[in-house]
Amino acid sequence: MEVSRTPGTCPAGPATVDAVTAPRTGTIGIPSTTGIAPVRSRITAVASALGLAVVRTPELTVGALGVLVAAAFAWVPSLWYDEAATVTSAQRSWPQLWAELHNVDAVHGLYYVLVHVWFWLVGYTPFTLRFPSALAIGVAAGLVVALGRRLGGRRLGITAGLVFIALPRVQWAGSEGRPYATITTLAVCLTLVGITAVRRSRSGRSLPWWIAYGALALVAVTFNVYLSLAVVAHAVTLVWTSAVHRAESRRALVTRTGAVPGPPLVPRGVLVRWAVAAGIAAVVVSPLVVEVASQSKQVAWISGVGPRTLDQVFATAWFGGAEAYAAVAWPLMVLGVVLAVVEAHRRSATVRALARAQVVRIAVPLVVTPTAVLVLATALGKHLYSPKYASLSLPFVALLIALALTAIRPKTLLAAAVAAVLVLSVPTSVGVKLPRAKQDSTWSSAASIIAAERSNNRADADEGVVFGSVYGHPGTTADIIRISYPWAFTGMTDLGVRKDGPASGALWDRTGDLETNIPSRLGSIDTVWFVGGTVKARDIEPETARVLAANGFHAEQHWKTGRVVITEYVRD
Repeated sequence: MEVSRTPGTCPAGPATVDAVTAPRTGTIGIPSTTGIAPVRSRITAVASALGLAVVRTPELTVGALGVLVAAAFAWVPSLWYDEAATVTSAQRSWPQLWAELHNVDAVHGLYYVLVHVWFWLVGYTPFTLRFPSALAIGVAAGLVVALGRRLGGRRLGITAGLVFIALPRVQWAGSEGRPYATITTLAVCLTLVGITAVRRSRSGRSLPWWIAYGALALVAVTFNVYLSLAVVAHAVTLVWTSAVHRAESRRALVTRTGAVPGPPLVPRGVLVRWAVAAGIAAVVVSPLVVEVASQSKQVAWISGVGPRTLDQVFATAWFGGAEAYAAVAWPLMVLGVVLAVVEAHRRSATVRALARAQVVRIAVPLVVTPTAVLVLATALGKHLYSPKYASLSLPFVALLIALALTAIRPKTLLAAAVAAVLVLSVPTSVGVKLPRAKQDSTWSSAASIIAAERSNNRADADEGVVFGSVYGHPGTTADIIRISYPWAFTGMTDLGVRKDGPASGALWDRTGDLETNIPSRLGSIDTVWFVGGTVKARDIEPETARVLAANGFHAEQHWKTGRVVITEYVRD
């Protein structure tokens, strides 16, 4: 805007406007704002995006969260006995693995086959051993959301999925190089397929789904025979649901009050279809079941029913021994069941209430049946109950807890309750990722000590090793540590081994006569490592030291890490 004035004089009147021009586009610059406001807006945008993702694709979102939580720091804990069994089995040749499964661990055969293929693709490290379990937990979490949504709506599904991820035993299974995470996945997947088959039976187009159910049951039981208990629990659900419908029909006819119940949730003939599908699967898988039963001596370590059993059922099986968590979870499970049943029995029960009652009829048998059957069998002398064998019930424990939580109104209070459950699981989630989380194992520390000391030796040093027993497993040598951390023992000669496990179809190597084996294998070796265990292990180190001393060696250094002892012997 230009204003015309005469210099040195005051205008007598208003100034004359000669021209008005608008600024060109782009000539006005706005400085970028810095401070808290943009950060807040970004956080709000991220939170909104996450909320939208949860609403639109809750199965994928919760599943991805499950993978992330389970896989985080999964490489930190030291391996332990059971995981070493996976490592040695999965790294054998196909003929060696076949021979092993005819002697031991047939119950885990399919799992070992899958891990064998996985190691062929990505190689072995503690993380690659455990990542499939983290992936399985993520898939299971997504399926729990899908199951909850189908049975009781979005709110129940999302809550159940989050509770499932937070369960202490789920956190343990997700970072364990064993099949328990995949067992939970198969249990909830089989249940979803079974529900679909039952629903499709109403329209007469159920045959493909019953075939799928039978095929999946076959795969599941082949993967782990304890999953047969999930199939049995499904039968309990079908019988229970049919009985409830008959009782409601009779009540309506007798009292002549209220409406007659609609079509049954379990149509006529469904039990027969279930029996045919389950029966065919049982016949096909029976040779494996017979082989597994013949190897029952493997579970001889399981104690009978005693004072510890109640604590195992209450706190360990689903809550990882976290008694504070169990003290909250059990009342929530009971409350969820009671609220659902009470709401469904009201005279004017809503569709939502009836659906939540069906959640009870599906989840309770899958929670109760496996544990009840295994504890009963153990009480009768067949020692089968171990808390980890109840892992297939974990998705349905989460569903029952979610039933109680989703009774809370409004949404803000529900969110706070779910957040409280998640916070309650934090100590266990952290605990299972600590270095000594698995049976207080310090094998990784022992391997690190040996690797560090060997790096100080000559590059061309000829070294040998004698493996003693390991803590708690006197029949197993510390070669199990070499199997778990092979890079620390590369190039060493085993001076004591008598029986090679992979070659003989056994799980572990066996040590022979040291007075004969050690001198015959020493040759030009100038450094010998002894690796063994502390108490509860057969101590062969004194004999090893005596034989080595007779051949010109003395103890140079000694280490103890946890329950592992290490001694370095060098030539005089």
